[in-house]
Amino acid sequence: MRNLMQEYMVFSQYFAPRGRERLLYLGEGIAQRHLHYGDRLIGIIGDAGSGKSSLIRGMFPGLELSNDDDTINPRKIMQVRELFEDVPTATTYHIDMRFQLAFTQMHEIVDFVTNALANQRRVVVEHFNLLCPLLGRNADILIGIGEEIIVTRPSIFGPQPDAIYNIVHASLKYRKIAHSIEDITILILNSELNIGDEFYYSADMRNGFVLKFVKPVEIDFHQLERRIREMVAQNLPISYVDEEHIAIGDTCVYCAGPRLHVRNTSEIGAFSFIKQFVYDPKTNTHCLIGVLSDDDSEEQIHHSNMANFIQRME
Repeated sequence: MRNLMQEYMVFSQYFAPRGRERLLYLGEGIAQRHLHYGDRLIGIIGDAGSGKSSLIRGMFPGLELSNDDDTINPRKIMQVRELFEDVPTATTYHIDMRFQLAFTQMHEIVDFVTNALANQRRVVVEHFNLLCPLLGRNADILIGIGEEIIVTRPSIFGPQPDAIYNIVHASLKYRKIAHSIEDITILILNSELNIGDEFYYSADMRNGFVLKFVKPVEIDFHQLERRIREMVAQNLPISYVDEEHIAIGDTCVYCAGPRLHVRNTSEIGAFSFIKQFVYDPKTNTHCLIGVLSDDDSEEQIHHSNMANFIQRME
């Protein structure tokens, strides 16, 4: 029998972390909290570079993806053209609609997914919003990833995949901007202020970023903000180097989420720092907080997590 408590869930939201390892852990947690044994059709929604593949790997350890950021698996892509009886037995299949449509027709994908579901197999579909209209049914569970991760269990009242896509597509840019400023901040802390990363670690917030220090250090917040603005004004390219590094201009720096940045610092708009450490009693840390706003008052951060709810009520 289906877990009746799940029938009462409208949606849940999580911060979308910027590091691959943090996404894997969050994916594992989402699977434990929300995934039911009877869920056959899993819809994943979000733009390229948002972290969908890492989230899926966290939710389904060992699942062989048809593609990821570095490789394409031709055998997995072409399985939709085989007779279903000849497809190697698996309990879970993965399809990336944008890649799949480059090699096969939509009706082939629809037939494969329909047959898989009829044979009690689970199918994880990236870019599910592209498949849903022709499949003729919604997913058992929808997961959208942009600035935040939205987990919802659709009913006859929705939500529809396009509605989730519109939310996460519009918000992803804020996550990219915040991560870009965060890495520039870390670069300056390490190279110019000689504050090593052993003193702090990254955390998440809406429309901004947090560096949590195990103890307060001497930082001139006004000077730090001016120095970052100077770097941003140079219109520096930000580019992927490898899975642990990015290049900011000509400088190579460590980064846990190297695919999640704006392409150039010219894309960074308004931002500011809270001009003092903000103490977090739950973690016993002192937070350096950057916000995507010109409002640098400490008071406004205490309502940051309510901003999306307020927007819905307006």
